Parts: sequence; C-alpha cells; structure tokens
Amino acid sequence: MSNINIKRLVENIRSGTNVYTPLVELVVNAIQAIDERKNGEGLVEIQIKRDGQEDLIEGVRGVDGFIVSDNGIGFTQNNRDAFDTVYTEKKIADGGKGFGRFTCLKYFDKMAVRSIFLDGETPKQRSFLMGLDTDIIVQEEVETVEAGDTGSTVEISGIKSVKFPDKRIDTISKAIVERLLPYFVDAEKPCPRVVIRDEGAAVPPVSLNDYLGKENSQIVEMPIEDNSFTLSSNGEDKEFHVRVFKFYSPRAARSKISLVAHRREVTEVMLQSHVPEFADEFFEPSPGEEEGKGRNFVIKAYVFGDYLNENVSLERGEFRFQSEADLLSTISQGDIEKRAAEIAQSAVGDEIAERKRRKQARIAEYVAKQAPWHRTLSTEADFSDLPMRPSNEEIELHFQRKKFAKELATRAQVSAILQAGDGVALDDKISEVIDSISETSKNDLIHYVSMRKCVLDIFAKSLEADDEGKHKSEGEVHDIIMQRRKDSDEIDFQAHNLWILDERLNFSAYISSEKPINEPRGDRTDITIFNNRVAFRGDNEASNPITIFEFKKPQRDDFANPSSKDDPVQQIVRYVNQIRDGKFKTPQNRDILVNTNTPFYGYVVCDLTKKVSDWLEREKDFTPMPDGLGWFRWFGNINLYVEVLSWTKLLRDAEMRNKIFFDKLGIE
Repeated sequence: MSNINIKRLVENIRSGTNVYTPLVELVVNAIQAIDERKNGEGLVEIQIKRDGQEDLIEGVRGVDGFIVSDNGIGFTQNNRDAFDTVYTEKKIADGGKGFGRFTCLKYFDKMAVRSIFLDGETPKQRSFLMGLDTDIIVQEEVETVEAGDTGSTVEISGIKSVKFPDKRIDTISKAIVERLLPYFVDAEKPCPRVVIRDEGAAVPPVSLNDYLGKENSQIVEMPIEDNSFTLSSNGEDKEFHVRVFKFYSPRAARSKISLVAHRREVTEVMLQSHVPEFADEFFEPSPGEEEGKGRNFVIKAYVFGDYLNENVSLERGEFRFQSEADLLSTISQGDIEKRAAEIAQSAVGDEIAERKRRKQARIAEYVAKQAPWHRTLSTEADFSDLPMRPSNEEIELHFQRKKFAKELATRAQVSAILQAGDGVALDDKISEVIDSISETSKNDLIHYVSMRKCVLDIFAKSLEADDEGKHKSEGEVHDIIMQRRKDSDEIDFQAHNLWILDERLNFSAYISSEKPINEPRGDRTDITIFNNRVAFRGDNEASNPITIFEFKKPQRDDFANPSSKDDPVQQIVRYVNQIRDGKFKTPQNRDILVNTNTPFYGYVVCDLTKKVSDWLEREKDFTPMPDGLGWFRWFGNINLYVEVLSWTKLLRDAEMRNKIFFDKLGIE
C-alpha cells in the first residue's frame, strides 16, 4: 500500500512537458513491454478517444484521450510493484526514471489499466486505476482467466484545461513519429509495429512504421559523411552523433534540431535560430517529371549522446545543463545545437549557400542604394545572424550594432595605449587605432553627406508648383530648413538643415525658429541665430554675430505693396534694434550679448519677381548681386548686413557647395 501525496507530486511536474508527453510515455512503455516478452511479433495500437464537440471549421471532433494497447509481457507482479513505486529503478537500464506515468495525471483526469499476464503458467487479468490521492494503485482486481495473449491496455481520458492541439489522425500520427523517430530508425532494436486509429472506426488503422523505409515515404534519412562531433566537459571529451531526416509534406512545420535522450525526443529548437537560411521549406523535384513537379520538405536533425542520456531531467522535458554557455557552465544546450546545425547545413549545403548568396546580394543592394556610408563596414561585418530575407530596418540595426561594437573596441585600444608603459610597439598600435577611427569617421561622413542629398531633393521638390499651379506655403518650406516654433534647446543640433542657408550656422550657440524671444506674444522672426565667439575680424577683437532669417512663400510678392505691414526688411531692422537695446533674453533667461561692434546679418528668402526687384532697387536702395539672383545692402548705423535671396539661389548655392561630395560618393 503506497502513501504518496500524488496531487502535490503532479503539481510539481515542470513545464518542460506538454500534452503529448503522456501519450509518448504510454507508447514507449508498450514497446518496452514487448521487448521484455522477447518472442512473437510486437504490436502497439493507439486509439483516439473523441469528445462530443465537432470543430466547425475542420469538421472533426476534438481529442479527449487515448487508449494504448500492446501484446507485451503484461502487468506481472514485478511490473505492478514497479508501477506502485515512485522513482522505481526497474527500467533504469533503458533510461527509465520511474516517474513518467505521473505526467498522465498532469494532463488527463483518469488513467485506467487492464492487463493479461502469466503468473507462472496461469493466465491472469489485472485491472486498476491510477490514484489521485495517496495511493498510486486503487480499485485493483486480479482474477484468473482462460488462456489468451498477454498484453496491456492503458486508457487516459478526460483531458484537462488545455485542449489537445491537433485533431486529425494524420497530424497526430506525424507528431508521434517525430517524437519517437529514434525508436523507428534504431537498427539494433527493431521497433514493433505501431498503428493508430479512431476508437470505433471501421477504416483500417494508420501504420506509423510506414512513414519510413518505403518508396515515397514521408520521412527519409539523409546520408552524411561526418555526423559526429565532440565537446569538452571538465576536461573530458563528450561525443555526439547527429542523424538528419527529410520530412516531406511539412505543411506549417519548420526545420528543427531535436536533442534525444534514451531514444526519446526531449527538446527541439528551430534550425533557423542557428542558421537563418533554414527558415523556408526545401524543394525536391521529382525525377523524370516536368519542371515544377516535386515535393517540399523540411529538415530535422536528431542529436544522440551519452551526455544527453546522463543529463535528462526527471520529466524528460529538459536537460540538467545550461541552455546557453557562460563562464561557469561546461557544455551548454546552445553549444550542442550549434554544432548539430552545422552538420544539418552540410546535408543541404548547396541550397543553403544559394540562400546566403541571395541574402548577401540583398544587403549589398541596401548599402549601394540607401546606405553607402556602410560600404566599408559591410566588408567586415558578419551577417550570418540576420534573417534569410532581412528588412531594411533589420539590416540597418545590424550595422549600428556592429558599428557600436567597433567603436567600443577602438576606445579600449586607445585606453590600453595610454596606460601602456612599454613603447616598443607603440607606433604600430597607434597606426592601427588611427585606421580604425578613420574608417568609423569616414562611414559617418558618407552617411551625413548622403542625407544632405536627400534633403536637397526634398527641398527642390517643395519649391515646385503642384498640379493646380499652387506653391507650398512658406511654413512648409520653412520646416525643411528647421522645424517651426522650436529652438536649439528643444531639438538636437543635427536635427536642423541650416547648412542650406550657410555652413557656419551648424556651429551656432542658440537658434530660435519662429518662436518669440522674451515673451509669448512678442515679435518673432523666422530664424534667429546667436553665434558662439568663434569669428574674429579686423585687429582680432572678439564679436558675437547674430543672424536673422525671414522666409516668404515661393512666388509671393504682396509684401512689396506700399500698404503692406509684412515688410521683411523692416522686420529685420526692427528686430535688430530691439536686440541692440537689450530688451530680450533667450527663453532660458540667457543674456543676448551685444555691443556697439556686434555684427548683424539679415537674410530674406523669397522669389524675386519683377515687383520685388523693383521694390528693392527703387524703395529699399539695395544693390543687385552679379548673378542676378539676389540683392544686398549695408545698414552701417546698426552694423546690419542684409541679403535678399531667391529660393533658386538658395537651392543652387547649397547644391554647388555639396556637389563635390555627391560626386565622390556617386549619388548624383
């Protein structure tokens, strides 16, 4: 009489198991019972028990449980006592843990056993239920019966909260074969015949053995020249063997690696997690058939080894070693899977190589057309971890990671050089680091120049009239140069395109874009720039240049009307005087530093219609520029130099300044 807290024991079963685990356990027990009988042809029959609810889409009732029958030795007194013992050692030679039967109660409400066995020469029948309280065996009955074949029938039913994931018999069959394939392909221990059918069905059962070894079989082993590898654990080499199979008609399945212990699949992982090119199915053309005829298949690599047998968990749902390598662990699951993936790759090497070539071409196209600044890095980076068909975002993120890793390595080299006391090889080390810094800087420069080309293309497009002959508003054009109602304390200094106006503006200390300075409703200019003290002129006296821009919508010229209150030249003059009078601070209450020698630069950007040109010449006393695309004037009394530029000149000058860079990069 056993006394076990079965409920607690079942609750503590780890999550490495799944709803197929009990079925696999019963089939393996049936095979072992046949092996123990040692005579006659073995037969394992699986019957699917259905519930009463038919799936509206598939038209098939769900699975409520299974009945597994065999013609093995039966539940002899020895086998019965082993069943009644937790962690029994009866099947330890076959890798038995003495625990598997408890997984049945994790997923099913009921487990019933009926068995015929020989007690000496007397045939007897034993039946019982697996207990749910403190006794493993309950309601046991033993009686003498007339002569008959020995064997057992075990029923698990009343599936618990989780639904059985599959309904169709062919799907369930493939899942069982996949999990127990090592039994079916073991040359030293031939597998008995295993069949499956629906309970009460009149149609012949499906033979699981027929999935292999016959013409047009759905599972075929692939020949591999070298299918072994070794890994070191605590200074001792552990050997592993890999067998690779094709699974035809895979439907939604993916290529996988399966780690096996004692001829049972324990874990599986997608092959694409180690070799991304396994993401898609493979195609095998039919010999002699017209082009396009053939079968799809996926790959599954089964890994065997004593190390796996020795380290499988009690529930056979995982292994007792690290999933990933670290400084303290020896052989990890990831190490084993990685080596197995290399062997699986060799089995379909030509197709994998072609898929890698296509991925490399995809990356090269991205670099050539969209990211030329990565050209040098693309020759150094390893792209094996990228998906088979990477998106632009995935490629760029990969480059950024590699770039950051390279920058960290360079910084570490610099730090090592600065701390080193030995100057023997210093020149070589410095040269190496400088080369690395130069390559990183070169990539950044290429990126920056390429983005300028994109900005100028957009800027040129914004100056064109639409299909209705209308031009963009000055605000829309303004946002390309710098976002409105922002200042340099709110946006990154690289987030504006002031270089279109003047390269020197990239180094400005403070920029205000159509934002009132000093008060919410005060005067505002389109762009005001307060420069650092970096410009010197004359006899080297320091000055703080202040630059003001005003934009007018392309083709707009009503500001030149006599009654207009939107005179951009007068707006600039008024604003300069207010700054000179010390009326304003920046929004952060910073002083705007000016003195009598502070130079001011004013720029008006508009289209120079005849009306605007006449206005500048006759009323504003401006002088035309030699190219005819702008006007200028010096207001000596307030140290203000003003230019009125056409949008065309602004774009043309910006393109001309950057043209040599575009030419060098081949992005014209």
